[in-house]
Amino acid sequence: MIQPEHVQKDDPHPGESRKERVDRELGELLQGLRVAVTGVQVLFAFLLTVPFAPGFQKVDVLGRWLFFIALLSAAIASILFITPAAQHRLLFRTGLKERMLHRSNALGIAGAAFLAVAMTSAVALVAETVINAWPAALFGAVVALTSLWLWFIQPIIDLYRTEDDEDVKS
Repeated sequence: MIQPEHVQKDDPHPGESRKERVDRELGELLQGLRVAVTGVQVLFAFLLTVPFAPGFQKVDVLGRWLFFIALLSAAIASILFITPAAQHRLLFRTGLKERMLHRSNALGIAGAAFLAVAMTSAVALVAETVINAWPAALFGAVVALTSLWLWFIQPIIDLYRTEDDEDVKS
């Protein structure tokens, strides 16, 4: 992960045991993944219907590639977002909850990356089909840069600012 060492060790709430902290963190993670799963599944379901629409035959080679990239990325994002729930069921009461928590966090980050690719490709496909190629690149870039900034860069900057703030206090 791209996290300063001190940030990885989330201090427990007052009076919270290690087990209680892991339970709380896993619950928080799974709740966040539920939001992402809903969004990616709606996109994935929509994409599954696209090739069967009457106008799909008119989509050019670039549009077909954008469609395929969007579909594949949405499928992978779905798998990554659903994996923690499936593994939670398989690893129930095995003592591996903390390992699963860290793995699930990494899967959630990877899922967000694939969701960003799926959304970018889907927007570019629609723009390319409705308008033409250069606006598709522009609109796709807007989606890609927005998700990159809000989902990845801004939180990473916050992590390093927190690290710098703690270095100054020390």
